[in-house]
Amino acid sequence: MITRRNWLLRCSIFANVIVLLYICSHVMIGNNNSNNISGSNAFFIQPSSNQQSTQRSQAQLYQEEQELASILHNKELELQKHLKMQEMQNSENTKIKESDNVKLSEQLPDEESRFEIPTDQSSLQQQQKSDVLFTDTNGNNNNNNSELFSTQSNDLETKLKNILNCHTKDYEPYVEQRGDFWVLKNYIRAEHGELKCYETITYTTHADFTFLDNLIPLLERWNAPVSIALHAPGSDFLPTINSIKYLRDCLPESNLVRQFVTFHIYFSSKHVPKVVPKYDKVLFPSFNCSLNPPFFNATSAQLYKTQKKLLYPVNVGRNIARDAAMTHFILASDIELYPNPGLVRKFLEMIARKGDSWENNNPRVFPLSIFEVDSTVAVPRDKTELQELLRTNKAIPFHKRVCASCHGVPKSKEWMAANETEDLGVFHVGKRTGFFVHWEPIFVGTNVDPHYDERLSWEGKSDKMTQGYALCVLDYDFHILDNAFLVHKPGIKVLKKDPKRAVLAAKTNQLIKKIIYPELQVLYGTRKGCAV
Repeated sequence: MITRRNWLLRCSIFANVIVLLYICSHVMIGNNNSNNISGSNAFFIQPSSNQQSTQRSQAQLYQEEQELASILHNKELELQKHLKMQEMQNSENTKIKESDNVKLSEQLPDEESRFEIPTDQSSLQQQQKSDVLFTDTNGNNNNNNSELFSTQSNDLETKLKNILNCHTKDYEPYVEQRGDFWVLKNYIRAEHGELKCYETITYTTHADFTFLDNLIPLLERWNAPVSIALHAPGSDFLPTINSIKYLRDCLPESNLVRQFVTFHIYFSSKHVPKVVPKYDKVLFPSFNCSLNPPFFNATSAQLYKTQKKLLYPVNVGRNIARDAAMTHFILASDIELYPNPGLVRKFLEMIARKGDSWENNNPRVFPLSIFEVDSTVAVPRDKTELQELLRTNKAIPFHKRVCASCHGVPKSKEWMAANETEDLGVFHVGKRTGFFVHWEPIFVGTNVDPHYDERLSWEGKSDKMTQGYALCVLDYDFHILDNAFLVHKPGIKVLKKDPKRAVLAAKTNQLIKKIIYPELQVLYGTRKGCAV
């Protein structure tokens, strides 16, 4: 393009030179004639016809000069017009290239789109595109239904940032000691990398490797960060690591695990594994995907923990997973409890809408209603499906046949009767008093909320009761969400007698009554209507 423009300029200059030479030649001829006349000592009287001819030739010369000047001017105008057209064409081509670059960049993962992840066709039919939150950075095309961390608009993100005023945490692996336990924090990290504290919610949970079959169905519905603490004492360590490798590499949904899940490992100082690889070596060598995973058909009886008669330190795991979460909001739950899809995005939108316009300044958490479903049905994806299962007795409130008062939610009958709405909101604000004095809610909260007492075990029961008492004494409001719920892994539980566990439960009750409860009274005080 530049070469063509130079050629045109050179042609223009050449034309100008020719015209100037032509004009100069005529001027010189005219001057020579006049010099010959003026240089003579005699005056010649020419006939009038010759005089008219001379005047006519001068007029013709002037006219020709004017015509040549006009031609030159027109040529220059045409050249300028041509150059302008070329510039406009270049500008248009540049815009087209920039547009193509923009389209290409929109297809590439960048800092703002790192929380979008492709979904498979079957899941896409069940989940709206607006639920997509994260991207598979490995370019794995084994697609699954997933949400964003996030398709959040800049406006929503700005609102959340201003409302929450939280601080982003680091995301480095390190070893720490927690009481009698060694903790490998952020031992195997998710590929989402560092998170802004306001951009999503972290599902925090705990398990041993025999429960890891629940991770994929949980992720397919949660589609956001998961922080999980795995108890792996002694020889349980190796099958735990191999189970993680299998989940990360051997399944069509493995991209979900790599993208979202951060694994922490903990074990007692009295039961340290023989070998603990460094965090950057732990995933090598890879697991042989032709083999069944260690958690396949695994039972508790096979665990090192069971053989050594160790108790499961449930609250140690809960607190490890909570403390490691990088987001302001967390959902501290159990790995067998699956949330309804779309919860993360809708919850953050609700927070942005409400801002600071709450009824009072009491601390608050956001409990979810919990249900069990029959083993013959699929886990419901929304409240409308859940209501149909409740109507046909294929679903019941959680632990209705085990401990109804432990998970009874205020206004639960009204909640189940109310129709589903598009947005998420607060259905009712309740308290942990009266009939609900022993309520063990599972809720979206923050790490500011009281932690779980790590002296309590899963076998001894009542492991969340002490936290519930602290929430009550601190006058927490329980903002029960209207269209959000958890469903336990299919299979309705019934009360089974377990003499050994009954003995442990009795000992735990004495521990709470004689030691923990007096401590809570000193630390948090007392309030009428609150009980452990």
